Amino acid sequence: MRMGFGLYQEQTQKLMMTPELRLAIKILQFSTIELTEYIENELVENPLLEIAESAPDTGNSDDSAAGTEHEESGQQDLTDEMEKVDIDWDQYFDDGTGYRNDFAVNRQEETPRYENFIAEVPTLQEYLMFQLALTRMTDQEKSVGEFFIGNIDDNGYLHCSPEEAAVKCNVPVETAEDVLGIIQGMEPPGVGARDLRECLLIQYAQLEVKNEMLKEIICDYLQEIAAGKVMKVAKKLGVQLYEIQDAMDLLKMLEPKPGRRFSPTDSTRYIVPDVVVEKVDGEYIILVNDVSTPRLTVNNAYKEIVRGSNADQESRRYIEEKLNSAVWLMKSIEQRRETLYKVSRCIVDFQKDFFDKGIKHLKSMNLRDVAQILGIHESTVSRAAAGKYMQTPRGLFEMKFFFSSGVSNIHGTSTSAEAVKKIIRELVEAEDPHKPLSDQKIAEDLQAKGVNISRRTVAKYRDEIGILPTSKRRRYCK
Repeated sequence: MRMGFGLYQEQTQKLMMTPELRLAIKILQFSTIELTEYIENELVENPLLEIAESAPDTGNSDDSAAGTEHEESGQQDLTDEMEKVDIDWDQYFDDGTGYRNDFAVNRQEETPRYENFIAEVPTLQEYLMFQLALTRMTDQEKSVGEFFIGNIDDNGYLHCSPEEAAVKCNVPVETAEDVLGIIQGMEPPGVGARDLRECLLIQYAQLEVKNEMLKEIICDYLQEIAAGKVMKVAKKLGVQLYEIQDAMDLLKMLEPKPGRRFSPTDSTRYIVPDVVVEKVDGEYIILVNDVSTPRLTVNNAYKEIVRGSNADQESRRYIEEKLNSAVWLMKSIEQRRETLYKVSRCIVDFQKDFFDKGIKHLKSMNLRDVAQILGIHESTVSRAAAGKYMQTPRGLFEMKFFFSSGVSNIHGTSTSAEAVKKIIRELVEAEDPHKPLSDQKIAEDLQAKGVNISRRTVAKYRDEIGILPTSKRRRYCK
């Protein structure tokens, strides 16, 4: 075989990740809130971008056009109403701001304003510090109490010992233990405990529960009760099963995480739907929720600079670069909107039975189904659905909720896993608590309904929706 260097010509196809393609992929993955934040940053960095005074008519769908027309009509109605308002300036200056001479008289009659009230819920540490300030203690003891409170986590559990507090605050261990006892007597019951057993015992004492068997279970048999070994515990204690059942009912009334209701202030997350589905005259209308997204346009002044001949070469190059960046951004946003609309329309058409009849009629659907219908790649569908939410007449759902696997049925099609979980939940809710259904029995009931499912799959779905096994659902009576 002869080897050597030479020039050859051939044709190949390669996917080139151009800057425009990277930006389009990046924009497509953004949720509504993330897209708004990104646009705001671009408005700061790109001087050619500015917010349009009115939303442009994209003409992508009749639904979007109707939504825009309705929005503009609502704004015009609001403007007309504002023009009719006749402001009484005497009354305006009578609000107690100090602009009138008779402020002293009006000040006595004004009512408290809602702005003066704080709606924020105090944290667990703040609530404990408030109770500590009301306690009769020396300054040294209060410093020990502050040290303890600072080592209590959000669930209400203490992560230090009295010995550590005594060394840190330079006090006797007995003093630290006394202060810890005072903290453990505060609200909420069970706070300041070092483990679950101590937490439950503190609540048992504070709530004055009249059941000695419960105390014994908390001290010695928590693990067995958690594992569902009720008969074993009853045999060791020499009591009837229904007596253990009564003690377990009282145990469920105790709070294993006393600080649960004092959640951190930053734990609240608000969901803004990216797509809104509404039923109008028997038809489902899809609206891409871009009301909060600024409408972008290019500043005309910079366009004139590029067209003119007065600008130097460096300024022209800078403006052209920013102009291309602005155009790519606006095209990517519009492309995201079109893709999101098409994917949503495909989901609504495919899952029409779900929107009409409920979750039991949710069909099994995957990314490939939507990709084949729209003629796009699966990764594009995945990016369009990732992290986005759809507001429907049935509630608020993550878009990936509609892409679920399923099990086969007698009709030759498949039933969605969410629909199967719904049926399992209904079967468990209707069961006799003294004779709960086993996983095998649930599988047989589902097969009788036309769903081909195994016992192991039933156990998997049951765990996913938080239903306990048979041994832990059983109730005992006299």
